[in-house]
Amino acid sequence: MRILLVEDNEDLGEAIEKRLRSAGHSVEWVRDGNEVVPVAEGDDFDAVALDLMLPNRDGIGLIAELRRRKFSAPILVITARSEIDDKVSLLDLGADDYLVKPFDLAELSARIGSVARRYVGNPNPLVTLGTLEIDLAARRIRINGRIMVLTAREWALLEAFVQRPGQLLSKAQLEERLYSFDTEIDSNAIEVHVSRLRKKLGAHVIETERGLGYRLGQP
Repeated sequence: MRILLVEDNEDLGEAIEKRLRSAGHSVEWVRDGNEVVPVAEGDDFDAVALDLMLPNRDGIGLIAELRRRKFSAPILVITARSEIDDKVSLLDLGADDYLVKPFDLAELSARIGSVARRYVGNPNPLVTLGTLEIDLAARRIRINGRIMVLTAREWALLEAFVQRPGQLLSKAQLEERLYSFDTEIDSNAIEVHVSRLRKKLGAHVIETERGLGYRLGQP
């Protein structure tokens, strides 16, 4: 997933970013409240992890503004217990979930995945595609009962397709998924990883719209 992390605490932000990247996600880390809206509107994010207490802008005001601007990605609030006076109002403003500090980084990653799946209409982490059983939570694939191992980069791309079934994804959108692994993306990186996914999972798994992009195939 492509995740927007909004956290001004350097130590916590670094720990969260490291955890999310190690899980195969692409992360954009913003530390200043004034930068949140421009960054959020300038990219295609799957989820936002947002601290309420930020320099220059408060998180609650940012949630309200993002929703007024039709920003649709799920927002997970990360905050101190004392800052959540009215949980109902927080959710009414447009937040989708919240996590109270201190929290386990594994739980944060799981919560982000959960709210993202709800937004794309797939609350169940187990997806069936023909003979494939894809467990998004466990990051595991079975083909006719046999476990198939994917690299982190292959998982990042497959997850992008599974989260948007039937939607055409451009090469640029898919490249965003690989930025967490390399500072520079080879010009043919997407073609190479799509080819590897097809060899491992079947030629039908990913369809090509020549000159436009790729989409999840039909079994």
